[in-house]
Order: sequence, then C-alpha cells, then structure tokens
Amino acid sequence: MEHAAEIRLIRLPEVKSRTGLSRSTIYLRIKEGKFPAPISLGMRAVGWLEFDIQQWLDDRIKISRPDHIDAKA
Repeated sequence: MEHAAEIRLIRLPEVKSRTGLSRSTIYLRIKEGKFPAPISLGMRAVGWLEFDIQQWLDDRIKISRPDHIDAKA
C-alpha cells in the first residue's frame, strides 16, 4: 500500500490527551455518532486514525470560532 507510511494509529491515552475528553465521554460520543469510531487492532485493542482525530479537533475549532479561517494556523 502506497500510503501506509502516512497512516498512523493512536491509542486511547493519546486520544484522551489530544482531545481533553475522558474515556467515558469518548465512547458516549462514538455511540452518538459525534466522534470517530476506533479501529479494532485485536481482541482487546483499538486505535484511532490520527487523521480522524485531528479532523475532529479542526471541526470543533471551526464550530467554536467561525471567524477562524484555518484551524491549523
């Protein structure tokens, strides 16, 4: 796969750190369809695409600051 080097999975502790959300809030928002779903990595392990989490954060910035043109600036 050509894009494999660009794909990065992050685990729950990093997702919590980046978003400031608790584990229970993350899973509640997933259930509500308001947060990216994790990818199964095995029987008891999941991870999130780093891109999905960053996109979710960028969207939150755009919603909370409509006059803020570029969320990454």
